[in-house]
Amino acid sequence: MPTNKLDPALIAEVQALHDEGRTKSPERVIVDFVPPRDGLGPRYKLEGSDQEFLRLNSNSYLSLSHHPELIRAADEATHRFGVGPGAVRFIDGTFSQHVSLENRIAAFTGKPAAKIFNSAYTANLGLALSLAGPTTYWIGDELNHNCIIRGMRIANVPRSNRSIFQHNDVTHLKELLESVPSEMKRVVIIFDGIFSMRGDVTPLADIQKLAETYHDRFPEGVITVMDDSHGIGAFGKTGRGTEEHSETAADIIVGTFGKAFGVNGGFIVGSPAVIEIVRQKADTYIYTNPLSVADCAAAEASVSIVDGPEGRERLDGLRQRIAQFRSGVDAIGLESIDGPHPVVPVLVRDTLKVRQHVSALFEKGLLVVGLTFPVVPKGDETIRFQINAAHTEADIDAALKALREVAG
Repeated sequence: MPTNKLDPALIAEVQALHDEGRTKSPERVIVDFVPPRDGLGPRYKLEGSDQEFLRLNSNSYLSLSHHPELIRAADEATHRFGVGPGAVRFIDGTFSQHVSLENRIAAFTGKPAAKIFNSAYTANLGLALSLAGPTTYWIGDELNHNCIIRGMRIANVPRSNRSIFQHNDVTHLKELLESVPSEMKRVVIIFDGIFSMRGDVTPLADIQKLAETYHDRFPEGVITVMDDSHGIGAFGKTGRGTEEHSETAADIIVGTFGKAFGVNGGFIVGSPAVIEIVRQKADTYIYTNPLSVADCAAAEASVSIVDGPEGRERLDGLRQRIAQFRSGVDAIGLESIDGPHPVVPVLVRDTLKVRQHVSALFEKGLLVVGLTFPVVPKGDETIRFQINAAHTEADIDAALKALREVAG
């Protein structure tokens, strides 16, 4: 049947979203990559324009996606096994690259076992499906990523089995732990390591210490789950993320290969028992084809680079560019949120100004993200800048100059 009767209703839905300020802008299409030259980092070209753009909206924090070792590894794996797995993991869709990458990321994070997913988003959904139950109670940070919230819904966690603590407020978290219903057998405290809209860091050491205090109160304990997708690879002295920065380990970590590692895919790391229950119960793992062998081989090569001298060098350079940009933002007199992470938010606190500034920066060849309600709370309207290792000192100077002209 045609959709001629459905289409008007869908158009009306999109219009309602537009009227509420919730529609997404048309997608820009990247059509070319311009390699670094003359003291400048890489530039990108968009469909319909000859202008070269500096990306300050990329999660590829270590700028590894064009690394020749990653490209070589992906190419060799593809030529050997083809471009697709041909089946889900438990129906002979598991290749040696899947297992090798799982072992590598487990070792890198210091956890006993790992399971890889098509994305960190589906990893979070799968973890929720695996751990949820009538006697599991969930406590999450109010600024948790959408995938954590969606995981609760997909796992059908009832309101009686979940609560939300104020952002990074350990005192409020303690109050909620005190009020967990007595019939609950396990408690899961779940939170982001780095909050992607703000670039601030969870107080992991305090949360873990609090969880240990309540651990014996529940038959199956209190466990901490941290989505460190924006931390692992890009944060900490050796790129181990929020755990390394905090000198504290979470019980389970969800992460991604699609940000600092520059490839694709997500993962869960934890105890062998946790990983096996994920393998048995996570619908987002069981019923879908896995990552290609090319993704796996490239991701493993990337982890090895991050875990070596070149990784340290890239991290050092990234920290220098972050410090340069943050110092420049302060010098202009703009408001930000302190922190050492590559996500640098500039708080504008006005929706119209955010849109005007983002548009003006685009005209000057800068790609940035404007965050307005409902993505962020009203009054927290922000322009998010993301610093990458391939950005040069000249790139940051140019970005600061443009920002000063637009908003200073």
